[in-house]
Amino acid sequence: MLKDMCIFAAWVHGDPRKVIYPTDSYGQFCGQKDTLNENKTILFYFNILKCASPVVLINLQCPTTQLCVSKCPDRFATYIDVQASYRYKPDQWNYFRQFCKPGFNNPRKVFLKRCFPDFSTKNGVLTVANQTTFKDGRGKTRNVTDLREAANGINNVLDARSVGMKIFEDYAISWYWILIGLFIAMIVSLLFLVLLRFTAGVLFWIFIFGVIGIIGYGIWHCYWEYDHLKGIPGSDLTVYDIGFQTDFRVYLQLRQTWLAFMIMLCVVEVIIILMLIFLRNRIRIAIALLKEGSRAIGYIMSTLFYPIVTFILIAICISYWAVTAVFLATSGEPVYKVMANQTLCKYANLTCDPETFNTTNVTKLCPGAQCTFAFYGGESLYHKYIFIFQLANAFVFLWLVNFAIALGQCTLAGAFASYYWASRKPADIPLWPLFSSFGRAIRYHTGSLAFGALILAIVQLIRVILEYLDHKLKGTQNSFTRFLLCCLKCCFWCLEKFLKFINRNAYIMIAIYGKNFCTSAKEAFFLLMRNVVRVAVLDKVTDFLLFLGKILVAGGVGVLAFFFFTQRIPVFAQEAPTLNYYWVPLLTVIIGSYLVAHGFFSVYAMCVDTLFLCFCEDLERNDGSTAKPYFMSASLHRILGKKELSPKKAVG
Repeated sequence: MLKDMCIFAAWVHGDPRKVIYPTDSYGQFCGQKDTLNENKTILFYFNILKCASPVVLINLQCPTTQLCVSKCPDRFATYIDVQASYRYKPDQWNYFRQFCKPGFNNPRKVFLKRCFPDFSTKNGVLTVANQTTFKDGRGKTRNVTDLREAANGINNVLDARSVGMKIFEDYAISWYWILIGLFIAMIVSLLFLVLLRFTAGVLFWIFIFGVIGIIGYGIWHCYWEYDHLKGIPGSDLTVYDIGFQTDFRVYLQLRQTWLAFMIMLCVVEVIIILMLIFLRNRIRIAIALLKEGSRAIGYIMSTLFYPIVTFILIAICISYWAVTAVFLATSGEPVYKVMANQTLCKYANLTCDPETFNTTNVTKLCPGAQCTFAFYGGESLYHKYIFIFQLANAFVFLWLVNFAIALGQCTLAGAFASYYWASRKPADIPLWPLFSSFGRAIRYHTGSLAFGALILAIVQLIRVILEYLDHKLKGTQNSFTRFLLCCLKCCFWCLEKFLKFINRNAYIMIAIYGKNFCTSAKEAFFLLMRNVVRVAVLDKVTDFLLFLGKILVAGGVGVLAFFFFTQRIPVFAQEAPTLNYYWVPLLTVIIGSYLVAHGFFSVYAMCVDTLFLCFCEDLERNDGSTAKPYFMSASLHRILGKKELSPKKAVG
């Protein structure tokens, strides 16, 4: 019901054009087709000095008249210059007239004929059009630094928008290459999983040393860049010296940047090597268990392709949430406010109606006051609760994503459990174990899966709210508030990790016995506590090995993407797109490749967890006698059991 309300409100009141097009003082979109402003795509500010107001950062609007124009002025002029040109230089006036309000024929308002001043520095002096001062039309001589402060007020917003547009352009140019990179990651992940069926032990050692090799190459490359920049002017500057730059390529010209990368990679390399040394015996056990999982996957090969279903479901959820969020964010109505030249005008910044404004006495009490567009919002009950609707939309998004993940886990667990509990493998395995498990999960266990996803979504929403509060309270000096918020964030992070662990094992028990969520979660928890030593040995070590596999896939594809997007592959140098920031598609490919690898390797993780839970249940239900034979294989018992199991007592 709540989701339906959000969707209805968003799609009825939302208008994504408010995000795409800038809006002038009359509430009209600049550059929109089939309007008077179709060829006027740029927003022009009359008096940019007013952009130094803090209102700019709140409403993203300057408190000055704004018009849609086809291009920015390429001449510097103030009110004094334009007034003079009206009488003595008609040609110059005809040029500046295009930047006046419609129907205006006499230049009397104070405005600067620049979209943004073109600042330059000569001999350490800031100038605009070779001028350091100008007259503001009020009898005062202003310095160019005043212009700089005013321009910075809106540039803080526009710089971010400019970077966003460049990133968007990079995605528009390179999107198909990104998809090719992700497709390569999918093929490599599938290839690894198929090879694991036959060479699990060898391949996992390849994972381990491959990751060490890739990180080692990264260390060498960082050192090479660090040494290569030696002696180049400006390369010895620090990040603090140059400050924040929207062109992130500037940081790659600093030796300090590559030194920091090299140190971080060295730390990661040392940590991995130390873990391999101290966990070598547990790694052998984990690899043996993964071999057993490879055997199960080999009998049910269709499980390798199930992550594609999960990807599609999550992509639908993300798309649906994003579209609804955009429509909600743009569902505000145009809000107009009184803009007065007099600071003492009591009507300044009050809301107004442009259709009836000229009939009011505001213009008489505040000469020169105008009713101009300020921002999108509203005072109605609906507009006051848009933030609540956004939270509701985010909550339902988290719920749906967690449900899609839960459905995948329960489906895979049911398929692998059918393998384990088969008396004769593979003869007693059902014909279509994955499809049968999916059908059971949808038909009988939807409520249990939705309940488990609901609990997790509530905790995740609380974490989102805590992050929002932390962002809002960053400027506070209250140490106790910051400490309390930090503790809450830590506690709910731990709670989320614990719930994910419980839910995962609860879904396995649901797939095995078909009981409700609470009963399955309780039985799974106590079963694991009775085998806590085995859990400690296998859980994190197995996750570590699979994590190395994901890193190998993401790192390998990332190195290939790095050479491609930096045009260092001679064969494809002409095919590589010219980008503003090559790291945009590169990071997208690396992160996307890791997520793709995570989706496919999660099949192995789910297989191991299911076999382990079935093994623990098998030990408690059976004793290996003729009357109660074990369902586990002799090899699995050797890995996890306390004593050898004779072939007669082992099944399979």
